Amino acid sequence: MKRTYVTKPEDIERNWYVVDASGKTLGRLASEVAQIVRGKHKPIFSPSVDAGDYVIVVNAERIHVTGDKRAQKIYYRHSGYPGGLKEVSLGRMLDEHPTRVITHAVRGMLPKNRLGRAMLKKLKVYAGPNHPHQAQQPEPLEL
Repeated sequence: MKRTYVTKPEDIERNWYVVDASGKTLGRLASEVAQIVRGKHKPIFSPSVDAGDYVIVVNAERIHVTGDKRAQKIYYRHSGYPGGLKEVSLGRMLDEHPTRVITHAVRGMLPKNRLGRAMLKKLKVYAGPNHPHQAQQPEPLEL
């Protein structure tokens, strides 16, 4: 009788990848990055185990969006107090905090539990072309 393979923590090998976001479409980039962070590209993928790799996204400020999303797409957050709803357009968010745009998009594609929050920690986003992870020797990843 064959047994079902269950991924064990000692079987997981984590790699580091660097992705250049300049000129890439936001949603398409985020879906590819979410799959790598989650580990769905590996044959040992298991939905209940964090087997994904680290992804470094550089040039987040040069991301591309289609249509009129820069003006029409709105990010909402609430302080918890009455009248505490804040809203920021995508264009303003890209000007002030370009890294949050990619992080927010990838977060929405990961599981909504403690496993998803652990997976999100493997995503590193930087606005410019430089990152402090040279010691990990990340491989360039073409999406």
